[in-house]
Amino acid sequence: MPVPSRITRRTALKTAAATFTAPFVWRLHANAAPSETVLHASFGADGMADSDIRSLTASKNLKLIAVAEVDQSKPALANLKKKFPDCRIYEDYRVLLDKEKDLNSVNVSTPDHMHGSIGMRALNRGLNVYGQKPLTQTIYEARRLTEVAAEKKLVTQMGIQIHSARKHKLVVKLIQDGAIGKVKEVHSWSGKSWGDTTAKPNRKDPIPAGFDWDRWLGVASERPFIGGEYYHPGNWRKRLDFGTGTFGDMGCHILDPVFGAIGVGNPLSIRSELPGPNADNWSLDVQVKFVFPGTKFTTDTVSLTWYNGEARPPKEVVAHIAGMKLDFQGSILIGTEGVMYSQYDSGLVPILLPREKFKDVKLPDLKDDNHYLQFVEAVRGNGTTSAPFSYAGPLTEMVLLGCLATRFPKTDLKWDTKTLKVTNVEEANAFVRRIPRKGWEVEGL
Repeated sequence: MPVPSRITRRTALKTAAATFTAPFVWRLHANAAPSETVLHASFGADGMADSDIRSLTASKNLKLIAVAEVDQSKPALANLKKKFPDCRIYEDYRVLLDKEKDLNSVNVSTPDHMHGSIGMRALNRGLNVYGQKPLTQTIYEARRLTEVAAEKKLVTQMGIQIHSARKHKLVVKLIQDGAIGKVKEVHSWSGKSWGDTTAKPNRKDPIPAGFDWDRWLGVASERPFIGGEYYHPGNWRKRLDFGTGTFGDMGCHILDPVFGAIGVGNPLSIRSELPGPNADNWSLDVQVKFVFPGTKFTTDTVSLTWYNGEARPPKEVVAHIAGMKLDFQGSILIGTEGVMYSQYDSGLVPILLPREKFKDVKLPDLKDDNHYLQFVEAVRGNGTTSAPFSYAGPLTEMVLLGCLATRFPKTDLKWDTKTLKVTNVEEANAFVRRIPRKGWEVEGL
């Protein structure tokens, strides 16, 4: 594959395959016998990693044997040691992977900039991977993790837990059953504002005791530590070098059922309408429009517009939901025969409009799945995962392409998914791939 230019993240277990049809091949092969206990390691111990550990270890068939955490001062790590006294603790994820020879699986639950490197090194080891969204921080990394996971026939799952919820499976099922006809346009949004319009502080603060700043930086270039939670633990999502802003964070969740439902691939164009990021931070407000070639579930072309922060769909789009209030996060799918309103935070099922037309529609009998335990059982040889990298990788690529577009406001970008290149704005290709800091290279990236 051509190499592009450089740039410097419950209910009972269901072991069956996904209960709806999607236009992707999702079947991967497990590599452990059903009778085995899965020996597992976590990259990260706090925040989303803590949640992932608790959810994965809810299975009696998984045993947490090792954790890598660069901040040894975190209360979550102390609590983990109490709950899992035999679990071995490392600071460097590379040392864990070198020393823990009996592992079957891992979860990658770190800041975004380390997802690709840690995930790839685990795949290279032949380990099954549960990777938090976005799968990676760059498009190139997402493509490579997808390819290597397929080559090695490993069990993978991206942490878009709501993918396994009935409400979101209904979106896919109803759209693909033609409930609102052919989809012609989609509008999706999040009220979150993971960005920052201010300049980076010009200072160097003391590194907290127990925190390994160099290992936290990982693949990113060296720089002074800035305290006040500017980077760690919570605000790294706002920073260009470490996070992916609101779009990368929530796009993988909210656009998941849309992406799965309409089966889009390489966009014809991508255009960002609002001011882009500054030198160090993602922008607060985003509006990006994709135009895709049609699929069997859409009209000849189909548009998808993403909004976050203060940006929202225009009044003519909101008029389609007949006076209902816009949820804090959600999607409106406009079809040739009706409209679907998918509320991300509210409601139990998507709403079909106009209500009078769809009042007698019987919803398919779909059930919630446990996204985490689905992964554990797939590793053991029972069933498959519903968001493997073969699905999550292309989803992540689409979302990250939207993030890239925000760097070039008011510009129609043309994208070639085969070569991973923007074909009409050469400077945009500098953001497709990261060149890691010396000493942090990983084979395959």
